[in-house]
Amino acid sequence: MCGSISDARRLFDEGVGYGDNVVLWNVMIDGYVRHGTFGSAKKLFDRMPHRSVVSWNGLIAGYAQNGFFKEAIDVFREMEGEGVEPNYVTVVSVLPAIARLGDLGLGKWVHTFVEKNKIDVDEVLGSALIDMYSKCGSIEKAVQVFGDLPKANAVTWNTLIGGLAMHGRAKDAIKCFKAMERSGIIPSDVTFIGVLNACSHGGLVNEGCAYFDRMVREYNLKPRIEHYGCMVDMLGRAGLLEEAEELLSSMPMQPDDAILKALLWACRVHCEVELGKRISKRLMELAPREGGCYVLLSNMYASIGDWESVAKVRLLMKELDIRKDPGSSWISIDGAVHEFVVEDDSHPRTKEIYSMLEGMSERLRLAGYVSDTTQVLLNVEEEEKETALRYHSERIAVAFGLISTKPGSMLQVVKNLRICADCHSSMKLVSKIYRRTIIVRDRNRFHHFKYGSCSCKDYW
Repeated sequence: MCGSISDARRLFDEGVGYGDNVVLWNVMIDGYVRHGTFGSAKKLFDRMPHRSVVSWNGLIAGYAQNGFFKEAIDVFREMEGEGVEPNYVTVVSVLPAIARLGDLGLGKWVHTFVEKNKIDVDEVLGSALIDMYSKCGSIEKAVQVFGDLPKANAVTWNTLIGGLAMHGRAKDAIKCFKAMERSGIIPSDVTFIGVLNACSHGGLVNEGCAYFDRMVREYNLKPRIEHYGCMVDMLGRAGLLEEAEELLSSMPMQPDDAILKALLWACRVHCEVELGKRISKRLMELAPREGGCYVLLSNMYASIGDWESVAKVRLLMKELDIRKDPGSSWISIDGAVHEFVVEDDSHPRTKEIYSMLEGMSERLRLAGYVSDTTQVLLNVEEEEKETALRYHSERIAVAFGLISTKPGSMLQVVKNLRICADCHSSMKLVSKIYRRTIIVRDRNRFHHFKYGSCSCKDYW
C-alpha cells in the first residue's frame, strides 16, 4: 500500500514465498496488479501451489480494469479449463472485458452460467449484462435483460439508455428516459449524457437542445464537459458548425481534445476548411503530440484535393515523430479473436481471405457498386485508390467471417476507428448479396447492415 513493491516481494520470498498460504500469495499478486506490473503478477500466479477463486478473480479484474481485455478473457478461459467454478465476482469482473472485445458467444455463455447456477442478478450484475449485450451488438437482448430485472435503479436505466444511443435507436432511448422519469427515479448527469448522445446519433437537434435545457432548468444539474461534447458533436454532425463554434466559445470550462476533435471531424465532413484550421490550431496547442488532430487536418485537406497542405501536415508529423494510430478490426469466430489491419497478409488463411475479397469485389461491381475514391486520402492514381479501399481492415474481417461461418449466420466486426463512407456503402451491398446480417461496431457507434441498408440510415 505504501508503494514499496520490492520490499513486499523480498518479505514474501523470505517468509512465505514457497508456502501454501493462498491469502499471502493473493496479496502479493494484488500488489503487482495495483502497481501495473502484470508480467510479475502472472508469473507469480502461475507458480502458485494452490489457487482459490479469489486468486483467479483478482487477476481477471486487474487485467480488465487496466485495459488488458484479451488477457482477462484468456485467464477466464484458463480458469474454466482447470475446473474452477466462477462466482458472482468472476462474472462481474469478466463481463466488461467481453463487452470491449465484442465476444457475444462468450457473453451468452456467461449469462447462461449465471442462470443455471442461480447467481443473483442484482443491479450491478444486471447493469454489466446490459452493457455486455449492448456492446456485443445484441441490443434486443440487453432490453430483455433489463425487463427481467426484479428492480431497476439509476445505473441500470443509464446503461440501457446509453446502449440504445450507441445503436442509433434515439427514439427508443428517449422513451426509456421518459419511462425512467415516470418510475420516480431522478435522472442524473450520466443519464443526460446518454440522452444527448442518442439525439446526436439520431440527428434530433431540437430534442437535444430541449433536453440540455431541461437538465439545467428542471433538474438543476450543472453541465459537465461531456454534456458540452455531446452538444458540439450533435450540432457538428447536423452541419450547424457556426452554432457549434458559438457553444464552444460559451463553455464555462476549456474544451478538451475530444470536443475539438469532434468539431474538426465535422469540419472535414462538411468541408469547412477555415473553421477546421482554427480548431486544429487550438487542438495542437492543447495536445501538441495528439496524432489524431494532425490526421484529421491532413484528411480534411485531402478531401478537397489540397495535396500541398497534406504534404506539409505529414512533414510536420514526421518532424515531431507523431504517428497515426493504425486502423484495425477484429472478429470472434468460435471463441477465438482474429485481428486484421489494412492490407493484412499475416493470417494463416490469407490466400482464402484474399480470394474471397476478389469475389466480393466482382459481385459488388456486378451489383452496380462504384468505389468512392474520395475516401482514399492519398495522392495516387484512381486504380490504386480502388485497390486501397478493397483491403481496409473491416473488409478483410468480413471476408474472413464469410469463409469461416455457415451461410446465413450473423457476422460481427469491431473496429478501433470510424468506418469510412466507402466501406459503409459496400457493407450494405455485401449484406444483401450474401444474405447476411453484418454488425460493425466502430469507435463511435454500431452499424447493423441488413438487406442492403444500415440501421444508422446513413447518418453517422
